[in-house]
Amino acid sequence: MAALHDDVLDALGRRIVSGDLAAGTVLTLDDIDTEYDVSRSVSREAVRVLGSMGMVASRRRVGLTVQPRTAWQVFDPRLIRWRLDSDDRSAQLQSLGELRSGFEPVAAALAASRATPEQCGALTTAVGDMVVHGRAGDLEAFLAADIVFHRLLLQASGNEMLAALDGVVAEVLSGRTHHHLMPAHPKDEAIDLHVEVARAVRAGDAAAARAAMEAIISEATGAVAEDSTTLGGDGEHA
Repeated sequence: MAALHDDVLDALGRRIVSGDLAAGTVLTLDDIDTEYDVSRSVSREAVRVLGSMGMVASRRRVGLTVQPRTAWQVFDPRLIRWRLDSDDRSAQLQSLGELRSGFEPVAAALAASRATPEQCGALTTAVGDMVVHGRAGDLEAFLAADIVFHRLLLQASGNEMLAALDGVVAEVLSGRTHHHLMPAHPKDEAIDLHVEVARAVRAGDAAAARAAMEAIISEATGAVAEDSTTLGGDGEHA
């Protein structure tokens, strides 16, 4: 049941994001049941989630109306994934890069004054894993370590609002890897910047932690710009 629900949800979500189901389009549960050959409970749950994301609105005697982009919950990780899977990828990566530049350097600076010894150790371990997997060219393992690093950093900020953005960052990192916007071997410069962040956090140097994180995001943003003009560009992963 859960797998069916996810399949229908992903199919509808991607169609809305792509514009195949444009704003103002009206659907019914009967339509969904028939098109995807699923039970009413599956259709209803998929629609419930889409509604919580602001992508459809239900009105009695009208049905389900696809909502304009201005109504979407753009921080939802699933919606970010759908947008990265669409023709909107470059614009989504750019907007996410701009968002990250506003909160990750702040999180790094806060972590320098708030991280526990255990969190500092975990950051160092994550960086070490990035080094090992980057040299081996194991992009999936590198991605997993990279996601752990950024999640730990946001948590170490001691700010629950910043920590709650870990899913947003994870989707950015995953999207770049899964859409082949990564080099076969992540460059040492990108990994070294993560090492600098971990070192600065451990040393309690807020200014250095902020600067290193700003450099990480600046490099990633520049790589996205290159990727938008060069098919299969070898952008950095941050």
